[in-house]
Amino acid sequence: MLANMAGIELQPYKPGSAGKAVVGYNIKIFNEAGDELGPNKEGFIVAKLPLPPGTLSGLWQNQTRFEESYLSQFPGYYFTGDGGYQDENGNIWVTGRVDDVINVAGHRLSTSEMEEVVSQHPEVAECAVVGIEDTLKGQIPAGFVILKNGSEMEHFQLQHEIVHLIRNQIGAVAALKNIIVVEKLPKTRSGKTLRKLLRDIVDGKKYQIPSTIDDESSVPHLIEVLENYKIGAFK
Repeated sequence: MLANMAGIELQPYKPGSAGKAVVGYNIKIFNEAGDELGPNKEGFIVAKLPLPPGTLSGLWQNQTRFEESYLSQFPGYYFTGDGGYQDENGNIWVTGRVDDVINVAGHRLSTSEMEEVVSQHPEVAECAVVGIEDTLKGQIPAGFVILKNGSEMEHFQLQHEIVHLIRNQIGAVAALKNIIVVEKLPKTRSGKTLRKLLRDIVDGKKYQIPSTIDDESSVPHLIEVLENYKIGAFK
């Protein structure tokens, strides 16, 4: 849906932007109420109907689910499931999946934005931030990090520095206090972190290990670490 269309006219690159809407798509940014947002305001990425020929027209033998999932939230528009914003010239930035947005004491926060900040720490090789259930705030973020080879940083110092980074770049409202060091994260074979599986395990919910997981041993490793840290349902 988005690209820098070199075949028409190559536009100046904007760092982090996926480009402008491809010919045939009318892309807009909406708030939760379905109102269109102005430039540089983050919201839901939607595409005005009808979509171009050849695009998604339904789900196999489940038209009801197709309509409920993609067409019902914003009537007349296809809901991509992504959040983002655009500038005055129509360049669009995709900030992450909206199901990766957590609600902390009434504040909607992007876990992908927090991951971007956590990954800036010089000792962090990989990270994933998920929201875990909290009786007081509804949800609180928890950061799972894999340290770079040879790192010997003490956990308390690492946690202190990451919390400081989050406070400086996002704000105290992010309330990221739990930093869990792991040796590996549950991922698909293509390298995508299985965040839903992470959330379900931390919250003590019934979970199913997907067939696409690359290393099943990452699950018992994660449970062992959570028991040691006494996080979420493992308190």
